[in-house]
Amino acid sequence: MQGTNLNHEAETKLQSLLVEIEAELHADVLTLLGPIRDGVEHKVRNALEPLDPKRDKLAVVVHTNGGLVEVAERIVHIIRHYYQEVVFVVPDVAMSAGTVFVMSGDAIMMDYFSCLGPIDPQVVRDDKFVPALSYLVQYDRLIEKAKNGSLTDAEFAILSRFDLAELHQFEMARDLSISLLVKWLATYKFKDWTKTETRKREVTPDERERRAEEIAKLLMDNRRWGSHGRGIPMKTLRNELNLRIDDFGQNPKLSALIRLYYSLAVDYVSRNKFGHLAHSRCFL
Repeated sequence: MQGTNLNHEAETKLQSLLVEIEAELHADVLTLLGPIRDGVEHKVRNALEPLDPKRDKLAVVVHTNGGLVEVAERIVHIIRHYYQEVVFVVPDVAMSAGTVFVMSGDAIMMDYFSCLGPIDPQVVRDDKFVPALSYLVQYDRLIEKAKNGSLTDAEFAILSRFDLAELHQFEMARDLSISLLVKWLATYKFKDWTKTETRKREVTPDERERRAEEIAKLLMDNRRWGSHGRGIPMKTLRNELNLRIDDFGQNPKLSALIRLYYSLAVDYVSRNKFGHLAHSRCFL
């Protein structure tokens, strides 16, 4: 009975906080916590379809360590079916496929604590998510050693165990992550980039796409970041990638609401051992 009461209190408070965040952002809110994996897209549809009336803008509060970029693409299709303007709010982390997902927004909101991550894709191997790029890098390294005759017997044994069909799947996942990020950045995030800052020259669609490709390559470079799970904070995204990020920490009321709501949502998910949470004012 106590657990039921705690859940009821938590759900009531989550609902109240979500409505307050909606009012502060002048947007409908969709919250997604957990891995981006098969089935999440159905929760997103169930969370958004009943909202009536819908506002013109959607704010997606997201926390994820990553998952399948193919599922992220489906979620974006659902979101963009209903909303022309989408802002992503990252209270903690949105890694890997989560970073690609966030790049589909017209705007990104973070604070000094928030992080995105490298976009080297994850694929399912032996029922676990593994970073595909690490396998491709090691395979290329061993192939290069074989070409110059420096491959050891132990390395030859490792090389012979690589599944070429699986490697092709990894390459396709890598290419899809890049192509989606480039398309979404150029279409949504850069849509208002119409003139260059210095010469005030008109920016062409090709220039937006080239800039998006530069960012995609930087985020895919696991040698630069050193680890698939390394967080990239707002300051680095702004200064090194030249991405425009809005700091929700500059709005004390909004920041307090987001932090309280996020902490309560994480506790609610953990206490109930939920694999994933999707929340809107019509769905929890």
